[in-house]
Amino acid sequence: MKAVYFLISTLAILASATFLVSASDPSPLQDFCVALNDTKSAEAVFVNGKFCKDPKLANANDFFFSGLQNPRNTQNPLGSNVTAVNVDNLLGLNTLGISLARIDFAPNGLNPPHTHPRATEILVVLEGTLYVGFVTSNGDGNRLFTKVLNKGDVFVFPIGLIHFQLNVGHVNAVAFAGLSSQNPGVITIAKAVFGSQPPINPDVLAKAFQVDDNVVDNLQKQFWYDNN
Repeated sequence: MKAVYFLISTLAILASATFLVSASDPSPLQDFCVALNDTKSAEAVFVNGKFCKDPKLANANDFFFSGLQNPRNTQNPLGSNVTAVNVDNLLGLNTLGISLARIDFAPNGLNPPHTHPRATEILVVLEGTLYVGFVTSNGDGNRLFTKVLNKGDVFVFPIGLIHFQLNVGHVNAVAFAGLSSQNPGVITIAKAVFGSQPPINPDVLAKAFQVDDNVVDNLQKQFWYDNN
């Protein structure tokens, strides 16, 4: 009898611990959401995500987006173009935790190193050949995982990790990506570091990259194209 009581008590403690461990704040759906004590303030216009339409007023168009079948213009410095379909242009995605993107590549086109702070990405190649990869976090030794993908191949980029895609073929390439957030966000590494507004103090970047101040100055004067 004591053994049964001990087992029941142990299971109860484990269940309570599991509940405590799994408790967390809601995941952010944008870069930040500054709290307001006065909810009647004129500044109180944002929520974590978007306001919801009365469900009785929703219609099929709220869940519809058209045009992803058309090739995109890749005549830019990167030779790529990202067409995102997220909660900003497909309102029915609100609260559903999913979005997608079409990525077009010219030959040698690059979707440069970037990260999605709120989403894991799964990529499928529809046409062409892509060299893709991601880099793990500092604690994992910044390991690089790469693969050459052909038509029909799939690759996953874990949430928050820096990743990229390069067209290594001689023809245009097309890929579609699914992302595990209605608003995954994107931080293009080079643009964020060298093209921030206002600029990061050059002394910070010179020391971080172990280069001369003139190198940093030159990089900060570049036009950092954003294909997203």
